[in-house]
Amino acid sequence: MTERQRVGDETSGMNQAAVSSVDKVLANHIYEYKKGVRRMILFTCNRRFEQQTCHRLCRQSIDYVVQPAGKENVNVYFGRKECLDAIRLFVTRPLNELSPEEDFILGAMLGYDICAQCERYCERKGRCANCKHAQ
Repeated sequence: MTERQRVGDETSGMNQAAVSSVDKVLANHIYEYKKGVRRMILFTCNRRFEQQTCHRLCRQSIDYVVQPAGKENVNVYFGRKECLDAIRLFVTRPLNELSPEEDFILGAMLGYDICAQCERYCERKGRCANCKHAQ
């Protein structure tokens, strides 16, 4: 076996491991969605897994929205149509550029702990009783 073949085999093994972990995370998200644990999921993955992810969601008749997330990643939102319609309306820029209100709404839609979302909102507004930067 040549050095090039050995390195190629190792690289394909690493890619297979990455695909496997992406598949496992996506499968868990789909399971939670189908069981009604969450109404909407945000799945971030490398662009090279976008087609495979979308194909899997299509096969299971799950609605989704894909948005860029930096140079190498995409955010795949999937779930209820009503939720995705709202995502299309207000998540129109990178997540770190969302207003405190938009960030709060997104977190609530994703099923994050509502008390933690309230605390995060207050911190982002700089008006939290326990915040170091309270006004």
